[in-house]
Amino acid sequence: MRGARAPLFWAASLLVAWPALAHDLPVSYLDLRVTNAGIEATLESSAKNFARELSGSDEEALLLQPERARAALLTLVASRLEVATEGEILRAELRTVEPLPGRKDLRIHLQLPWNQTAEEIKVRCALFSSEPRHKTFLNIYRDGMLHTQAIFEQGAEAGTYRLSQRQGTVAVVKQFVREGVHHIFIGPDHILFIIGLLLLGGTIGQLLKIVTAFTLAHSVTLVLATLQILNPPARFIEATIALSIVFVGAHAMLGREGTRDWRLLFAFGFGFIHGFGFANVLGEMQLPRQALGWSLFSFNAGVEIGQACIVLVVAPFIGMLARRNTPVSRSIIQAGSFGVIFAGAFWLTQRLFSEA
Repeated sequence: MRGARAPLFWAASLLVAWPALAHDLPVSYLDLRVTNAGIEATLESSAKNFARELSGSDEEALLLQPERARAALLTLVASRLEVATEGEILRAELRTVEPLPGRKDLRIHLQLPWNQTAEEIKVRCALFSSEPRHKTFLNIYRDGMLHTQAIFEQGAEAGTYRLSQRQGTVAVVKQFVREGVHHIFIGPDHILFIIGLLLLGGTIGQLLKIVTAFTLAHSVTLVLATLQILNPPARFIEATIALSIVFVGAHAMLGREGTRDWRLLFAFGFGFIHGFGFANVLGEMQLPRQALGWSLFSFNAGVEIGQACIVLVVAPFIGMLARRNTPVSRSIIQAGSFGVIFAGAFWLTQRLFSEA
């Protein structure tokens, strides 16, 4: 048993080395509003992100006296954000720097004038290149309506957008399906919860019911929270997600043949909590209201695809161990349960007692 547990202990240790709050995304938001006189740009991100890029600056100073960093901020934005029309690079003029203390963000207002209205713009955006995980969510508006959505990240930092042709639904769906899949695979807490549900094995029908119950529950709360109908505090949600991992791990460790299987109930009940966790991610993306429907649907579809991938990889392996029913296979499942409990307990402690 000790030999089987050691690898799982180290695997759990690697998992908890992941960021404890898996939904804390390094992001920024760029809105471009096309007018007859040019483009009005609004850039928002955390003061911490700006301070990281500006030597000699710190988060608190930027929030308290942002105007003192006005020149440095303009230099930073001008070097990392480029908007071009008809081969001409538009020169950015800084209007105001607005501190948002409640969110610890800075909002920068820019004007990019042009001589004549363009039908196509090219945008290059690499604002926070020192953070590889950073994403910038772009929204382009024309005539007061959302025209285009895009996401800039490392390796995909430029795009060309025709203003005479509004972005199709398919493009929005593709972007946010990808974001949903990505979120599952960078969220070790969701992965471990699903693995914990699968550890006791079962028939395909049983596992399908369990996963479907989880899907139905988290889809409900994802919609409720994203539409601001119900939105519990993120600190409570993150701690309860960690607690759910402890529960499924303990159930897998203590479960014996002939005892009651509580996994369906756990999947459905805790699925509501995980849905709020997914909604926190969408909240951080600050989606415009006009794009909420398709973005929400697509993100949820991406979450399901990522979840299905985990099930397809893990379930056959667990099923093989269950069929063998040897002391070694039972020890591996017990060790897996121990790893799930260990990681969940670590996250629970960290999320309960970390600073607000």
